Amino acid sequence: MTSKIGSAATAKIVQRITGPSGVNAGLGALTQGEREFAGLVDTSQVRAQNVAAEMAERALGVKYPAVNVYCEKIVNDLREKFQTFSGRVQMAIELRQSQDRLEGIQDRLEVYVDATMQMLDGNRGDWGDGMFYGGGYEVAFGAVKQGGKNFMQVAKVTFEIGVNRN
Repeated sequence: MTSKIGSAATAKIVQRITGPSGVNAGLGALTQGEREFAGLVDTSQVRAQNVAAEMAERALGVKYPAVNVYCEKIVNDLREKFQTFSGRVQMAIELRQSQDRLEGIQDRLEVYVDATMQMLDGNRGDWGDGMFYGGGYEVAFGAVKQGGKNFMQVAKVTFEIGVNRN
């Protein structure tokens, strides 16, 4: 049952990222006056898996920015009596930006993170199927490393979804 909860939460997040009020809507609002920023996120760039960047590049071929969505942890607190599962699911959205020049990589990644945070802020509340999102999240930025098109930086947005199911 726990694998179904993690997969269901991941699917709901992917729908929200790629939906009409998703990350691209936030990118459009954030980069309104910037003509050189044409980096919208295509649905093929959003994957529902936790995979290392090096493996993804070798096995799948990656287009940047890459967005990986996955479940990190499932906790059944049994908060509500008579529910089979009543707890929380810790989710992660990993954003990977890669480019051939070091200059501006963090600025570009931050725009994608800001768009992701706007998407999450706009989706507080009931998600259906016994899932709800309260609105909190945490962002962690990694150091720039070699990889991808020459340089790569990763940001990880983590948050919890409440789940009640029989």
